[in-house]
Amino acid sequence: MTKSDIRHIEARPFDFPFSLDSVGLVVIDMQRDFLEDGGFGASLGNDVSRLRAIVPTVARLIEGFRSADLPVIHTRECHRPDLSDLPPAKRDRGNPSLRIGDEGPMGRLLVAGEPGTEIVPALLPVVGEAVVDKPGKGAFYHTDFGTILEQKGLKQLVFAGVTTEVCVQTTMREANDRGYDCLLATDATESYFQHFKDAAIEMIVAQGGIVGWACETDTILEAIHD
Repeated sequence: MTKSDIRHIEARPFDFPFSLDSVGLVVIDMQRDFLEDGGFGASLGNDVSRLRAIVPTVARLIEGFRSADLPVIHTRECHRPDLSDLPPAKRDRGNPSLRIGDEGPMGRLLVAGEPGTEIVPALLPVVGEAVVDKPGKGAFYHTDFGTILEQKGLKQLVFAGVTTEVCVQTTMREANDRGYDCLLATDATESYFQHFKDAAIEMIVAQGGIVGWACETDTILEAIHD
């Protein structure tokens, strides 16, 4: 069997087809600002422990792709220090204890270069793995994410990260519109709200996989190492 041979992952709503020479892993926003106390997620009043709980599973998924010599791409949501890429509609919504750009326990919230923006230590990228800094929820908006995917020859994307219904689903929808096949690792993604995660997964796989496919990490790892 060669890398270009078509394989299948048992998934919802039906098997996900892929080849080893065109599949990669996209890990969305596993940052301290979303997963740790004192970060942006906590400033909104969220229980960040829900997101931290998936770190071991995401780490296992990443290591599985690395050991199969398959691409891993990481994203981080963050803004320029002068906040010139932060629209008022994003900064001023709601009533959080701290807003984007304000000084928090891990530096200025969601500002590039600050400690809180960094990916959590257990999931740090290794040399050669792309890291995409994005000012929006989707990874394609005002980034070179699309160029990176093209350069790596990727056509099928496996997604992990947070949060399921916001940045993960937004990027999956953007990728789907651009012709990529998208598979969500359901136990390697999380939301601050269980019912939001559940609803997002159902929306992704509905109507014959209108956005993409979904299955658990073990099923993915078995397929790429078969």
